Amino acid sequence: MPAPLAATLTPALAAPELQGPAMALAAVLAGLVFGLIGHGLRKIRSSDAVTALGWWGAGALAGGAGLWAAHFLALTGLGLPWEPHFRGWPMAGSGLAASLGLAAVLASARLNWSDTAHLVLQGLGFGLVWTVVHSLSLASLAEPPVVSSASATGPAWPLFALAGVAAAAMAGFGLSFGRRWSALGGFGLRLGLAATGFALASGLAQALTLGSLGFAGPMPPAGASLVGVEALQWACAAGALAVLLGLIGVLIDARASRRNRVLASSLSEANRRLREQALTDPLTRLPNRLLFEERLTEALELLDDPAGPGGNLAVMFVDLDGFKPVNDSFGHSAGDAVLREVGHRLQELARQSDVVARVGGDEFLLLAEHPGAGAGQLAKRVLQALAVPCKLPSGAEVHLSGSVGIVLYPEHGPAQKLLARADAAMYAAKRAGGAGFAIFEPSMEHDSRAQLELQHALRGAIEHGELVLYYQPKIDGRSGQITGVEALVRWQHPTKGLISPGIFIPVAERFGLIGALGQWVIDEACRQLREWMDLGIRMRMSINMSAHQLRQENLVQRIRHALHAHAVDPALLTIEIIESVLMEDAAVTAFAALAQLGVTLSIDDFGIGYCNFALLRKLPVTQLKVDRSLFTDIQHSSDALAVVDAIVKMAHALGLRVVAEGVETDEQRNMLLALRCDELQGYLFAKPMAADRLTLWAMGDEGVHMPDFRPSIYTSGNTSGTAALQ
Repeated sequence: MPAPLAATLTPALAAPELQGPAMALAAVLAGLVFGLIGHGLRKIRSSDAVTALGWWGAGALAGGAGLWAAHFLALTGLGLPWEPHFRGWPMAGSGLAASLGLAAVLASARLNWSDTAHLVLQGLGFGLVWTVVHSLSLASLAEPPVVSSASATGPAWPLFALAGVAAAAMAGFGLSFGRRWSALGGFGLRLGLAATGFALASGLAQALTLGSLGFAGPMPPAGASLVGVEALQWACAAGALAVLLGLIGVLIDARASRRNRVLASSLSEANRRLREQALTDPLTRLPNRLLFEERLTEALELLDDPAGPGGNLAVMFVDLDGFKPVNDSFGHSAGDAVLREVGHRLQELARQSDVVARVGGDEFLLLAEHPGAGAGQLAKRVLQALAVPCKLPSGAEVHLSGSVGIVLYPEHGPAQKLLARADAAMYAAKRAGGAGFAIFEPSMEHDSRAQLELQHALRGAIEHGELVLYYQPKIDGRSGQITGVEALVRWQHPTKGLISPGIFIPVAERFGLIGALGQWVIDEACRQLREWMDLGIRMRMSINMSAHQLRQENLVQRIRHALHAHAVDPALLTIEIIESVLMEDAAVTAFAALAQLGVTLSIDDFGIGYCNFALLRKLPVTQLKVDRSLFTDIQHSSDALAVVDAIVKMAHALGLRVVAEGVETDEQRNMLLALRCDELQGYLFAKPMAADRLTLWAMGDEGVHMPDFRPSIYTSGNTSGTAALQ
């Protein structure tokens, strides 16, 4: 409080003429301090103790310096006839009071009180700090002021300032932090409005209190250490600078908070998308296996609940018949369109409480709650829906069917085996010819278990070296000599003996092992080529490649690596793919890259798929392989003769060699040679054999009586193929 004030006013008192610029700057500075403290109160509520402590200390120091500067800046604009002076210790005390008081206000944000209690406490606290600093700033004047009007109760301005400023502070904090005002905008906008309102209230309070004072005249105490107006203005500028630095921190923090909110929003959206991706099939937008199993578990828990409605449920495993040829013939995009259409049809059949999911390439699951005795009827409707032709984006129509396996709960429980048993029933329907449904029987489980065991054993076969390559020779049509071989994979099972690819290749395709199997074939083929080259045998070898392998982005790099690792000339390796695969853009791109690598390219099973002669003319292929189904009865069928003749002539016109695959009789050989087939392959000449037996044959073992090898196969000197890979 100022020094004791006189009760009466003498005529010699001088009234202050308040200077507008100084008063306005003081009000603006007070508003900025309010905004800084408001932002600090929000940050101190953070769960991060380091962040809270940092804003508590910075807010108290910068805010205290700014509030001190706001009050003393107003005193420099009193407009007295003489230059006022100020005592140093009261000035320092007012600054300390400002910082300590604001520190207490900021610390209150950590109290576990209600929002209303916080607003009242912080508003009253800020108003009290403002009033104390104002009183101490007046007390620092070397010329003590005198109230210009007397009252029975004494000076009233401190109470007026406390009430007015405290009310403005409470209203400002309520506007900034109150949920009811969130419709006005974000926190930053509301805090800005509150700071503007507090600046007006502070300026009005200062104008009223300072304007009510009178001064008797300059009376500096003798020998006292006083501060002049100019020095005080520099001190106020330093306090304002502290506030500005604090506000820069606020802006930086606000920008970082906005960035964090954007990142948090992006993270939330990414998590939502990840969950959607984790639980949804990206192609059909249907639930995937994970979500289906969640819904199945929920349905089973409801059925098992003694207080529940009871009843039963059915799980149907739907697998499309004939989808692979559609995918191979018309391309991957056409296959995707078919799967989307099938998913849509199944959804149309399902009730609101049912769940339809896609769980594999062409495999779907349907959960039907409380089907009663109608599970078979529902399966028939599914089959009828699948039998409707699908129209492809190209305009073509394809006809499909489906195999449906049905399992009922609780009849075919336990719960953890429902999906496996539905799968077993589906495969029973497929083995019965497809286009039908089968209800689970215990005998089906054995077949399903055998499939799983075979899949598990096949994984081990790839890892433990149980796979072997057998080689079937190709015979030159003119000379009758061997020109090369085709590598055919076999599985040498430790207990079951030699397993045909017709058994394990479908398992590899179904369980996603075809990629690893194909890579093993590439590596082993290159290794064997190197071994023969070291023996002086320059053997050409062809290997089959699936559509799945051609879709792999790193296929060319892996083939290049295998060739380089074994120092094999790329020209010795021929890649064979079936013609329908070439309908896919990825296959055409891979074919072009393989041609640049230097390997020979061949179209397998030509004439039984989608014959695109325009595409064939542009592809870098050098060979066509005619499937045996086209010439099985060539000696009796004029149609077969005409077809093979047309293929041979077309291929020769394009500069391609023709290989007839699957020759088994002398009559077939003679007819094919008459039609000028370039190479022949089949059991008539040799069955697929192990590498060591073929090596003995090539080395002239007297116990082997088969066609001779072409002389060019035998090499001398350097047989390295490394140069061809550079």
